[in-house]
Amino acid sequence: MNDQNANPDSNASRSAPRANTGSALKNFISDSGMALLQLERRFDPFVRPAFDALLRDPLARLTTALINSRRTDEGLAIAEERLLPDEEKFVDSIVESFTQQMRDLWKPGGFERGGNTKTQGLVRAEFTVHDDIPPHMKRGIYAKPQTFRAWVRFSGPGPYITPDIEDVGFMSISIKLLGVPGPKLMDDEQHTLDMFGVSTPTFVTPDVKANAALQIESVKNAQLFYFVNLRESHILDLVMQSLFIKTQSSPFEAPYFSCVPYLMGEGQAMQYSVWPTSAKRTPIPRLPLRPPDDYLRIAMVNTLAERDVELDIRLQMQTDPHRMPIENAGVLWPEKLSPRVSVATLRIPRQRFDSPAQIAFARRLSYNPWHTIAEHRPLGNQSRARRRMYWALSQLRQGMNGVPHYEPDGNEVFD
Repeated sequence: MNDQNANPDSNASRSAPRANTGSALKNFISDSGMALLQLERRFDPFVRPAFDALLRDPLARLTTALINSRRTDEGLAIAEERLLPDEEKFVDSIVESFTQQMRDLWKPGGFERGGNTKTQGLVRAEFTVHDDIPPHMKRGIYAKPQTFRAWVRFSGPGPYITPDIEDVGFMSISIKLLGVPGPKLMDDEQHTLDMFGVSTPTFVTPDVKANAALQIESVKNAQLFYFVNLRESHILDLVMQSLFIKTQSSPFEAPYFSCVPYLMGEGQAMQYSVWPTSAKRTPIPRLPLRPPDDYLRIAMVNTLAERDVELDIRLQMQTDPHRMPIENAGVLWPEKLSPRVSVATLRIPRQRFDSPAQIAFARRLSYNPWHTIAEHRPLGNQSRARRRMYWALSQLRQGMNGVPHYEPDGNEVFD
């Protein structure tokens, strides 16, 4: 199939606009901070392996302890949710901010997503459930050994489509399983189940109230002032993100984390993650000079021209409602309390995927965590927000591109 109304050039890389806060001083601070981050990205691979091996995990545990010291134990049970005050008002604000930003950035026929914006690649895959899963985890799609076809989208952070070396060192994965039986929690797709992961183990904001504040600053391209401000600072969240964002070598070579919990059958909650099974790392060309703008896609193309790629799907069960919270996505769930258990393999066979038609098709697809079955219902305020937010922004994008909603079946063919 070919999306005639979509403009594949909207996925071309270009530098992000400068800050527009209304203050020359704040613009200078924000732009200077981003320039320093982009400079650090050129040298990061030379020091990051040693830093990760020696310091990252201890600092992550310390940061998590500091975050938890400021939290109150609400006495919730396993898999129990609790609405935030004014939750819907904050979701309204998030949708409004994304809508304004998308309308400012994209033209009709070339609208891109508000987040996870740059398509590195959309690839065909197979998701195979293992047969040796612990009995209490045999729920939903993991109840028995089976294989689903899938469309897997790898993407950059957004909201801009920048050269890879200029982004913040963050990647995401979206997995759309095909042919999943059973009633779905959203009725716009009948046979799919969507999964999401980002390359940091905690989400950038703890809840939708904070997310609304971040998106207001994002519209100004001044996200720094969400993290660092005198009114409601999020320094610890910035530290946690900074421990894991880095100069990436390939979308196939990073782990991805759901960051938010899901049901694992009634009365159980889990987070999932996706892990590379190979320790091989693709050299980043030309560093510390400038790599090609789309070097991450090039790495994917070269890898899939040579071999299959396998990624390991792991689940982590919630065992402590306070230290592994449902409603705070900024808290790292300790593996000491609950180890990650391998439950499935995501196999990406050798293929060519970088045709303009297939990249344009990625814009046609709509991913939503509520494209799922009741056994894996998304949990927490960030997930409740995503149901309406993802749907509204998908409707905006599809409407501006003049294409109807499309549910794939895996039989799509491209020129």
